[in-house]
Amino acid sequence: MSTAIVTGPPVPGSSLEGDLRALGFEVRAASDTAEAEALLTSVPADRRVAVVDARFVGHVHALRLGLTDPRFPLAAIPGAVTAQPAARPALARALAREAAAGGATALAVDGLVTALDADVHRPELGSLVAAVPADPQARNEARQAVAAVDDEAIRLKSAVKSRDGFFTTFFVSPYSRYIARWCARRGLTPNQVTTASLLTALIAAACAATGTRTGFVAAGVLLICSFVLDCTDGQLARYSLQYSTLGAWLDATFDRAKEYAYYAGLALGAARGGDDVWALALGAMILQTCRHVVDFSFNEANHDATANTSPTAALSGRLDSVGWTVWVRRMIVLPIGERWALIAVLTALTTPRITFYVLLAGCAFAATYTTAGRVLRSLTRKARRTDRAARALSDLADNGPLAGFVSRTLRAPLGSPFLVALAGVAVLTVSLFSGVTWAPVAGAAVYALAAGQALARPLKGALDWLVPPLFRAAEYGTVLVLASKSGVNGTLPAAFGLVAAVAYHHYDTVYRIRGDAGAPPAWLVRAVGGQEGRTLLVTALAAVLTAAQFKAALTVLAVLVAGLVLVESIRFWVSAGAPAVHDEGEPA
Repeated sequence: MSTAIVTGPPVPGSSLEGDLRALGFEVRAASDTAEAEALLTSVPADRRVAVVDARFVGHVHALRLGLTDPRFPLAAIPGAVTAQPAARPALARALAREAAAGGATALAVDGLVTALDADVHRPELGSLVAAVPADPQARNEARQAVAAVDDEAIRLKSAVKSRDGFFTTFFVSPYSRYIARWCARRGLTPNQVTTASLLTALIAAACAATGTRTGFVAAGVLLICSFVLDCTDGQLARYSLQYSTLGAWLDATFDRAKEYAYYAGLALGAARGGDDVWALALGAMILQTCRHVVDFSFNEANHDATANTSPTAALSGRLDSVGWTVWVRRMIVLPIGERWALIAVLTALTTPRITFYVLLAGCAFAATYTTAGRVLRSLTRKARRTDRAARALSDLADNGPLAGFVSRTLRAPLGSPFLVALAGVAVLTVSLFSGVTWAPVAGAAVYALAAGQALARPLKGALDWLVPPLFRAAEYGTVLVLASKSGVNGTLPAAFGLVAAVAYHHYDTVYRIRGDAGAPPAWLVRAVGGQEGRTLLVTALAAVLTAAQFKAALTVLAVLVAGLVLVESIRFWVSAGAPAVHDEGEPA
């Protein structure tokens, strides 16, 4: 329950109180500043409180944007201000100052907002009206302005992200926004729609796993349906302002779970037809995860950097000013809408092997295009990166106790963190393909030393944002290569499970960093070994165990890692202190 304190004498013909009640507010009236202060004190401390000028004229959606968004402790629009329980003291202090100055005079809400000693969110209203007319003529003009603008049409339009892919913009959003409104009017929540999207994708994966043409066609159709629901949950959240920390976490993690579960379903379906494509499925998951890490690392390294300009960025800006290039540039990076549409069509019309071949080729091209552009930007800009950015990159690296020991012991850096990490990855790669049984173990040991040395100093170099993606490619690639070389049926599915569990841990780290909550707890990183520890362990297991034992070891390791990271992640994200991260979608 929320409470709205309407200040000032009632205005004949005003629908303000009815609008506030429709938004879920209990309405109380205050004739002057002192009475408003007394009413604020009497409202239970766990309630949101809004103070609204009785003369307010505006759209209901303007009130909704200003007074009901759960993401902001304090928010205001002309004539109205709201405070969530955590921000109530700031509102009380400002109201006390206004009461001391005005006493029994009418409260000027906009003056109250100015007196607040805390940050106040002011939503962009665009053509929506929110005003406090001073006289009857101004009130009449404001009411005419309200009647001239359809706030429901604006509400529907604003439910759709302003920047989205071509497929989503032209083939999904034109109707999914109406599905979102339908859900809102029936009391459905974004989390319920998110869960429905996950279940639909899992059913699609199960259909693909049948290995029949009918199953593949059904899988393709259901995957598109899952994506429509995936768009709908975010549009529903924006339409009804039903944002939540749990919802953000579900939306962020379920997208990855749906796509990778579908890869597994395709691989199972192919196996039923006598075609083993588990290596392709694992390769697709690795490539897609590494693409995301490139996005996350580059953005974290540069979003708060100073002097953050370059000729390459300027050229990109000029290209974005030409209409058709915007859509071409958005499509060639194969964002989630285009990617899922491609997978769905290929599943229905071709075979899993062809689907993975095309997917790998498309994602490889997209990864090359985006990474090359970001490397050029990094080399040509003179950005000065912050300590916060360096800390975020270090957390994304996911170094464990072994690399930490190296960082503390061998303090003299051997060179640029990026070059040191690249050298370690190169040694590991050569060892994996050497054909010598124990060479990968030696290569992983050198790699672990390089991982520790790479983080011996802050990651502030021009290309240091590439260190986390290099580590992801090294760890996941090691598992793929060794599982492929084992030659035992079932080893690659076990490797798929292990990489999926570790990838979840890395995505979880990303979203914690986005919420300014830092990395997962140190005990969890130690317990799962860090990326260099897991890499060394997998190479050692491959060297000392038989192929059948190696398959069993990968399975056990996957279960242990998944259990630890899932339990800790769920505990964190459902706790009261979890950050409110709202993922608006990544280009990749």
